[in-house]
Amino acid sequence: MLLGLLTLLAGIGQRTIWAPSETFTASLPANAAAAPLTVIDQKLRTLHGGTVKISVQGDGNFMLATGRPDDVSAWVGKTAHNTINGVSEDGKSLQVEHADGDATAPNPAGSDLWASTENASGQLDYTWTPPADGDWSLLLASDGTKAAPASVSMTFPNDTSTPWAVPLMVIGGLLMVGGIVLALVSARTKDGEGRDGGSRYARRARARSQAESTTKATMVAAGVAAVVLAGSGTAAQAASPSPQPSGSASSPAAKDGTGSPVLLEAQFRRILEQVSSATDAGDAAKDAAKLADRVAGPELEIRTQNYKIRSQVGSYEPRMPVRSTKLLTTVITSDRDWPRQVLAVTQGDGNVVPQILTLVQQSPRENYKLMETTPLQPGTTFPNISRGGTETLAASDKTGLLYSGEEAMSGLADRLTSADSPFKDKLVEGQSSPYIADTLSYQAEVVKAGENGNFSFTHKVVPESTVVFRTSDGGALVLGRINFGFEGTPKAAGDKLSIGDDAAALAGGKETSTGMVLSFAESMAVYVPPAGSSDPMKLVAATRGLVGASFK
Repeated sequence: MLLGLLTLLAGIGQRTIWAPSETFTASLPANAAAAPLTVIDQKLRTLHGGTVKISVQGDGNFMLATGRPDDVSAWVGKTAHNTINGVSEDGKSLQVEHADGDATAPNPAGSDLWASTENASGQLDYTWTPPADGDWSLLLASDGTKAAPASVSMTFPNDTSTPWAVPLMVIGGLLMVGGIVLALVSARTKDGEGRDGGSRYARRARARSQAESTTKATMVAAGVAAVVLAGSGTAAQAASPSPQPSGSASSPAAKDGTGSPVLLEAQFRRILEQVSSATDAGDAAKDAAKLADRVAGPELEIRTQNYKIRSQVGSYEPRMPVRSTKLLTTVITSDRDWPRQVLAVTQGDGNVVPQILTLVQQSPRENYKLMETTPLQPGTTFPNISRGGTETLAASDKTGLLYSGEEAMSGLADRLTSADSPFKDKLVEGQSSPYIADTLSYQAEVVKAGENGNFSFTHKVVPESTVVFRTSDGGALVLGRINFGFEGTPKAAGDKLSIGDDAAALAGGKETSTGMVLSFAESMAVYVPPAGSSDPMKLVAATRGLVGASFK
């Protein structure tokens, strides 16, 4: 009975005074090397299951950013940094690895790579919650030039299971019951000996009976205890959290982000709002400098010249405004190499028709910039492209396509140049959107009406601007820039050629007796059917803007 009581108390103690803490906290060692960046490895979030809480203390302002592991690694690049990637065996210290490199980095605040950021001054308490499925790492930094905060602690869920508590309480109870039973049997035996006068034969018989009863009671108690132990062990095993895969055991797709869209929907909307705000500011002030952070390539060139012309010709039409709403659809690549391309189709205030916005991120530390704005042709339908992340193809890649991106853009350029182009029946446009037909008609009329001059026209693809997205039907949407050149030379000495007010604002005059050159940037989008299709390519979106005018 005494042994049973002690065993019972031991089981109760495991559930009370000796119960393990529900959490444990590990801290960054004080001797960790200083570095401008600290990476917290994605595997720590699921190392012990449950929710992880992070506490950071530092001097001044700092930030904690959430990004895909491959994005965080790409942004860190060759900068010196610390990586927190484990917990010591005693659970008191965070394991950290130091990598030497550049002493400073750009300020990571505001990078488009981060799905979310937490900004703090002096103290930050953060509950690590992933913004979406898959692996996510954290980046801790001040401003890229100062050392990242060195006081970091992480609180993890602890294993609070006590698999021996129930078995000990059951065994203790059984031992106490067994002790009571043995005491009762012993008392009855002594009482019988007094009544039978001490017969040697009777004493022997009762001794055998007592031994058998005791043995049976002991066996029953042991059997019940064994069953309870086995059942408790199974229950304890089922209740304990399943082992979580470590970072090294994760599949390449989960660890590197391969197959995941390069942007979450919330990230894309945030970027789009910033692009829209930058273009609104530039358009309102007619100041291209206000575009620099978020606009580049053909769109920056076109808008810069548009501002210059409008400052001198009040009637000149502005570029269509860039709106972040109404957001009709998005196209986000799942190819995680750089440059990265994404599309948005919006139709907000001032957009007569929906407009395709092409945004490109050239490298990890650069933000997405608007490269082209291309209004959909009236009556056309934007092709169906998976919003969960789609493949981008090299311009020369013809895999599964009727034509490669290069061939599609070259065919369009030839189609715009010559009415008898071999692509006449291979690339068509809708009846209500005659961009190609109007271009050919305009060129023919200029040549016919040119009494004093000889005129020629060229349409040349800018190869580096071509972007190709795989569509849901196995085809592709090809976007890019074509340079439209318009040259004129007087037919005879003394003949003069005149240009419009818009071109004159760029050329510095309206007439020339030596010749003139006008340059337009054409932003185009073409749908290419999948291989084996008998359908022609289709012009989806098109526009042009004057970007240059000069005299020979």
